[in-house]
Parts: sequence; structure tokens; C-alpha cells
Amino acid sequence: MWSDPGAHSQIRSISEMKVHEDYDDFTSDSDIMLLRLSSPFKFTDHVQPACTPYSVTHEVILNFTHCFITGWGSSSYKGRLMSNLQEAEVELIDQRRCNQLSWYGGFITENMLCAGLESGAADSCQGDSGGALQCYSESDDRFYVVGVTSFGEECGLPRRPGVYSRISRFADWLKAVQTAAAATAHRPSIALISPLLSTALTLLGNIQSGIND
Repeated sequence: MWSDPGAHSQIRSISEMKVHEDYDDFTSDSDIMLLRLSSPFKFTDHVQPACTPYSVTHEVILNFTHCFITGWGSSSYKGRLMSNLQEAEVELIDQRRCNQLSWYGGFITENMLCAGLESGAADSCQGDSGGALQCYSESDDRFYVVGVTSFGEECGLPRRPGVYSRISRFADWLKAVQTAAAATAHRPSIALISPLLSTALTLLGNIQSGIND
């Protein structure tokens, strides 16, 4: 069961998918894709584009503070999907720390981000994959989508935070795919989004706090 879309929602079908050429099914490295929509979204007060860092350097400069994850995934390992969109505040975790032996033991690549709490009290879970990790930049006074929910070990375990594809590492790829699509003259006007953007548009419904409450 899913949330009632609401009066301000817009629904589109997917006409094409573009998986990253370097995606590794074993390690989940480069776990990102772009979607071609059947038609563009119409931006309104309730439907807005999501900002993304345009480079790793830009990501550092933005100096993110508060970060949030959203999704309809289960609130516990092997639990039921939620009927209302959930939200939880998480912390970005340094890659070196996340790669410590007692954490992920070197499994985290430069293309990944760890986010959550050391205690495991806030985490993504089954059904949240493809969702957005959004962080607030005080200098820009706006949120950026910095990660795409990729994987984790079960849900809510101490020192096993959620792992996210790091958007800034794929900025050039995103631009290249968009440029190639725009150059295809015989195709209709398109809007390219990654799977995270469907959940990034959190203004479409009432967010219920706490994925792991």
C-alpha cells in the first residue's frame, strides 16, 4: 500500500533507463542510473527540481550540516513496507571511519557515502533503495541531493550505516548522458532524473518522521 498521491502530485511513466557502464553487481560500485520520463514534470510550488553537487570539490565547499533520508521502506529488517513516506535525520560518516575493520572493513569505495548513526538508530532499509540522501548547505541556504540509497547490512545495526552512491563522483557522467540525450533530435523533449529524484520531491505528501521510530 502506498500513500495517497494527493492533489498536487504528478505521475509519469519511465520510457528508458540508463545504467552506469561501470556498475558492479558484486560490490555495488557505481550504483546509479538515469531515467527518461514519458514527459517532463511541470514545476510548481509543490514539484521542484533537486539540486546536486557539480563536483567533489563543490561538495566539500558546500559544507553540509543536516542530512535526511526519505522512503517507503520497512522500519525493520524484513518488515513490511510503509504506507506513508518516512523521514529520518542522519549524519554523514567519514569514509575512513566507515572503512574501519569494525565497520565495513575496506568495502566502501570513493564512489560511495556512508550516512546514519553509529548506534544504528537511524537508517534506510528494504524498499528505500534509490531514495534520496539530502543535505542542507547553510552557505547556499538550500538542500542538495548528495547520495542515492544503495545498500547496507540488514537495517539499523551499530556501525553498519546505510551506504549511498556519491552523486558528486558522477557529476560528469550525469552531464554527458544529458548532453547525449539532448543531441538526439528525433526524440521528444525529455527530463532526465535519477531514481532518487522521485523520493526527493518530498513536498508531494506529508512526511511521517522517523524511519526507525
